[in-house]
Amino acid sequence: MDKPTIPKGTRDFGPAQMAKRQFIFYNIRKVFQKYGFQPLETPAMENLSTLTGKYGDEGDQLLFKILSSGDYLKDVDASKLETRNSKLLTSEISEKGLRYDLTVPFARYVVMNRGEITFPFKRYQIQPVWRADRPQKGRYREFYQCDADVVGTDSLICEAEIVLMIKEVFKLLGIKDFTIKINHRAILSGLAELTGSQNASLPAGRESSLFVAIDKLDKIGEEKVKEELRSHGFEDLGIDSVFGILSFRGSTQQKIDFLKSKFSNSEKGKKGIADFEEVLSLLRSYGVGVDNVEFDISLARGLSYYTGCIFEVKINNVAIGSVSGGGRYDNLTGVFGLLDVSGVGISFGVDRLYDAMEELKIFPKEAQVSSKVMIAHFDDATLRYALGVANQLRESGISTEVYPDVTKLKKQLDYANKKEIPYVIVVGSDEMKDGMLTLKDMEEGEQEKLLVNDIVLKLK
Repeated sequence: MDKPTIPKGTRDFGPAQMAKRQFIFYNIRKVFQKYGFQPLETPAMENLSTLTGKYGDEGDQLLFKILSSGDYLKDVDASKLETRNSKLLTSEISEKGLRYDLTVPFARYVVMNRGEITFPFKRYQIQPVWRADRPQKGRYREFYQCDADVVGTDSLICEAEIVLMIKEVFKLLGIKDFTIKINHRAILSGLAELTGSQNASLPAGRESSLFVAIDKLDKIGEEKVKEELRSHGFEDLGIDSVFGILSFRGSTQQKIDFLKSKFSNSEKGKKGIADFEEVLSLLRSYGVGVDNVEFDISLARGLSYYTGCIFEVKINNVAIGSVSGGGRYDNLTGVFGLLDVSGVGISFGVDRLYDAMEELKIFPKEAQVSSKVMIAHFDDATLRYALGVANQLRESGISTEVYPDVTKLKKQLDYANKKEIPYVIVVGSDEMKDGMLTLKDMEEGEQEKLLVNDIVLKLK
């Protein structure tokens, strides 16, 4: 019999890994709720009509399609089958797909429930998403996202609070060396206008082509990006003009001043700079430093629905890509019939955060502990006595387990060590008589005799 396997790009998580993942989930959820976001869940599958056309052509290629139920080929035109062209068949054999992200399903939810929603609507969502990508380090086909979005307001306070939430999440996770990269889609639109002024024959849709190509800059390098732009009809004069700006180095203020000089005739470019300056001003009003914030002119984020500020977060000195990203989208609900509703959001990639924290070895020891106490015993009588002790500890909120079998004490202690349980209570005949239980600190190797109530006080 063949050994069972799981699909490439997916992973099992045993108890040790899950304890660490729950630590990440708990702290992200804690911050989201602290900033007034409410929980939401949407189905794993959506109608393909909801998903397609929202992520750009490359994103659409990565959608997992679900075959229709029953004999899905029965009514398909035979001539289409003979072409062996899956794109021609998709609409006839598949109506649903696994969600690619949490933002588009959220926009769909807002439109369907707009009568019951109070705007501005702040929601957070922690669920898995799926992408038919090529699996590699830090890139999976199934992974969790933790999203927080606000819809129904244009206020740049939302962007400023996204920066605050990122900083707070990383503080709770123990991540100290990170960079929050910020740009604005209007600044990139200003770049596209500059290429247009250099190139009268530039094809339609230049902004989208430019954004998608620039988004690959840190993955494939400058020369490959230039090749891609040429393939989309960009000429060298316009390309050189763009890269002359993208390659500018300096402080945030120097970059702002440099762009202002370049965008003297670009209203879009001016708008992008003004929004970014206002976000920085709001952060200062909160009394928060901007030392982790970097103005990255080349940051594009390939998703087609972004229209305003865009964010990307990288943990420095680890071999992992971005662990968080997001931005403002003014038109996303419009594709579902609800116009003029602006939104902005951020998404944390739990799987990449997990891998980065493992690489840095910064998971706290308590994040890996399942039980705080294990109760060991010697015979059936002490086992039964231990059950009552366990109940008292659990009612006091202390996670407790009783070793279930009567066996040698060494075997019980070995079990506690393997599970990294920090404390063991040993119940023997003497302990049953006087109620003074032996509490053993498994890390320090020290032990003392205490009453149950004193053990509760010590461990809480």
